Amino acid sequence: MEALLCKKLGDPTVPVTENSPVVVTRTHPLPGLHSPAAVRVRIKATSLNYANYLQILGKYQEKPPLPFIPGSDYSGVVDAVGHGVSKFKVGDPVCGFASLGTFAQFIIVDQADLIGVPDGCDLVQAGALPVAFGTSHVALVHRANLTSGQVLLVLGAAGGVGLAAVQIGKVCGAIVIAVARGAEKVKYLKELGVHHIVDLANENVIPSIKEFLKARKLKGVDVLYDPVGGKLTKESLKLLNWGAQILIIGFASGEVPLIPANITLVKNWTVHGLYWGSYKLHRPGVLEDSIGELLSWVVKGLIKIHISHTYSLSEANLAFAAIKDRKAIGKVMIVLDDFRTVRSKL
Repeated sequence: MEALLCKKLGDPTVPVTENSPVVVTRTHPLPGLHSPAAVRVRIKATSLNYANYLQILGKYQEKPPLPFIPGSDYSGVVDAVGHGVSKFKVGDPVCGFASLGTFAQFIIVDQADLIGVPDGCDLVQAGALPVAFGTSHVALVHRANLTSGQVLLVLGAAGGVGLAAVQIGKVCGAIVIAVARGAEKVKYLKELGVHHIVDLANENVIPSIKEFLKARKLKGVDVLYDPVGGKLTKESLKLLNWGAQILIIGFASGEVPLIPANITLVKNWTVHGLYWGSYKLHRPGVLEDSIGELLSWVVKGLIKIHISHTYSLSEANLAFAAIKDRKAIGKVMIVLDDFRTVRSKL
């Protein structure tokens, strides 16, 4: 089968050649059913997340032995099943999340790790959903218990997890403030009906948000959703209410912020670390329920999964470059099977 293989750590944005960190192989062994509960999925689409980029660089917290096939969330069609499989049959559309191995034509997973894709949900969109929307849903719904009327501040709001957080915030009835950079990103956020947007290209976060809060007669921010870190986190802390909740999602800025414990104590803040992937080990039922609800929201039209760029496996370096250079609005996807290249205008 065709697969993208990481043979050495390094920059995955360089052109794919026999000497690059990732290479395309068309002779990788087709995985066999290794247990009665195993399911082989023919992958239709797999999502690029910032974590995938960091993992190939060797900068992610989980460092698999080389060589490995990267990739995490995906969608596809059931190709074969073990004799003990009861939940799925050949031909069923499914999506899921794996620790590795989705940048390939086929993957073997246990039936417990698959979720059926309902009628009316596009498979490519379903492949973009688990990590980005799953992270934001678990963070906002299960951890922060976001409720109607609360003020939600989303940093990095035009990225994969950011756009998910914005939409989930609106479904929950929150007043959503989004921080992004650039006219195209701001335009799309406006189309989603965000209540206030800060364009970092020409605005400062604190005065812009304070002016909005004052006009709405709001005291401050109740929930901070932060996949960025660095200076932006430090500035955002000045906007938080007493009793606010801080969701630490990641550090796209490359800088881990320091949250002062003394102010956290005085202001009664709650700080949540959110490593979504670990829920698969510790709270798998939460993940299944979360993704199931998200898929139902897609069918109902409550949320939209915006695919910014799609590429083939052989164009993986371009896909990683879109992530690295922050060109994407929403999700970047690798699409297999009946692939047609789509290019963003960015």
